[in-house]
Amino acid sequence: MEDKKLPKIIQEVGFDFSWDERKVWALNFPIEEISLSELVWHFEIPFWSVGEAIYNLSPNQVISDPDTYQLEYNRTMGSDLLYPIDIMENKGRWLILNGLHRLVKAKILGHKKVNVHKIPRTEIPNIIK
Repeated sequence: MEDKKLPKIIQEVGFDFSWDERKVWALNFPIEEISLSELVWHFEIPFWSVGEAIYNLSPNQVISDPDTYQLEYNRTMGSDLLYPIDIMENKGRWLILNGLHRLVKAKILGHKKVNVHKIPRTEIPNIIK
């Protein structure tokens, strides 16, 4: 059986709680526009998975080789940029709660800014699983 332990990089940069995306979607915070560059660090981190392993595929790998990672590329290009990206401050920078595919699509399409919901950490009790 494949080891499902979180990789060290995910432990280092990720949240220390699990959240329910539906609860995040139900929050009502204003939409703000921020520079895509504030979130570009996500592209180096293997937040996605390919095969049986977990957290072994980075957005940059998908951007660089869409034919090899066609499933994630198609998910990315099929994402809807009308929905803002949900972010929360974590360890001194913005971390995506929901919307990494949308962020990657925005980058591929050449966008310089993205729409976000900035979710305050005080909402953690309201979104945890």
